[in-house]
Amino acid sequence: MKVVDNIKARYASYQELDSRDKKTFWKESLLNNALYIMLVIAIIYTYTQNKQFLTIGSIVNIVSLSAANLPIACGIAGCIVLTGTDLSAGRIVGLTACISASLLQSLEYPTRMFSDMPLMPIPVVILAVLVVGAIVGWVNGFFVAKFNLHPFIVTLATQLIVYGILLLYIMLNGNNGQPLSGLDQSFKDFVTGSFVGIKGVPIPNYVWYACIIVALMWFVWNKTTFGKNMFAVGSNPEAANVSGVNVMRTTILVHTLAGAMYGLTGFIESARIGSNSAATGLNYECDAIAACVIGGVSFVGGTGKIGGVVLGVFLLRIIFVALTFLSINQSLQYIIKGIIILVACALDMRKYLVRK
Repeated sequence: MKVVDNIKARYASYQELDSRDKKTFWKESLLNNALYIMLVIAIIYTYTQNKQFLTIGSIVNIVSLSAANLPIACGIAGCIVLTGTDLSAGRIVGLTACISASLLQSLEYPTRMFSDMPLMPIPVVILAVLVVGAIVGWVNGFFVAKFNLHPFIVTLATQLIVYGILLLYIMLNGNNGQPLSGLDQSFKDFVTGSFVGIKGVPIPNYVWYACIIVALMWFVWNKTTFGKNMFAVGSNPEAANVSGVNVMRTTILVHTLAGAMYGLTGFIESARIGSNSAATGLNYECDAIAACVIGGVSFVGGTGKIGGVVLGVFLLRIIFVALTFLSINQSLQYIIKGIIILVACALDMRKYLVRK
């Protein structure tokens, strides 16, 4: 009902505009929704070229791929709300994925990394990756808040540090950097197994885990004092400080929560991929940042919604899957991804300049 009332109000205000203002209205509407318009065109074109694009199997695949990337996008969105970013996200995913794989390799696997260690309980491994991710996130937040360093510089440094730790980790116990595979069946069933499907197409369990994570993040952003403080700091840290918000603590907590989300992403990716190496997580932060910007999380700060992040992840994944269905060269796909990020950021900044 509220949506209908908003539409009626906008229509009424539109009717009051003169012809010149109406032209401006349509121009602004087209520019602000350019990415969504292009997406609709891309979906229609892809479907005309390949009818398999909109089958149940393809749709479930898109949903599954999106769900795998939702935790990292929800985490990095908080950093963007604070007018920052996080370049270390992908490497944290790689480190926690390898930790998960090494602790949950099958006891019968001949080249098990920790051959003398019993199979760790899944809840213990989840806790371990949450702690590892949160620690790196805390370091990021501490240096950003305490020394007023730009998040780009801080997370670039921690990206290199985490990658170095990852390279050292996969060399332990004579593993010599070999991919970590041979995961225990219970781990794979927990993450990639399925108890429900659509027309015979199974929906992986991690889709439901992603739904829970999104619901929790929505609650944190919208129903807690921490969420309100995060948006206040992102909008104007000086004003937030005067209003009694602990800017340093809020900044550290945002990055710590982001790190924990990266850890969960690594846990899911570990089982989803099945064979983890130093390359796991590479450039994951790029897709997450692009999804956040497309979903309306502004680099200007203090603006964003979890619903927008979810929408951005799905839209970006639809585009990537469409490129595959159209048999676009993999190298060309990187160029298209870069253009999408550039256009999304340009449109986002344009909205800010218009409001200003």
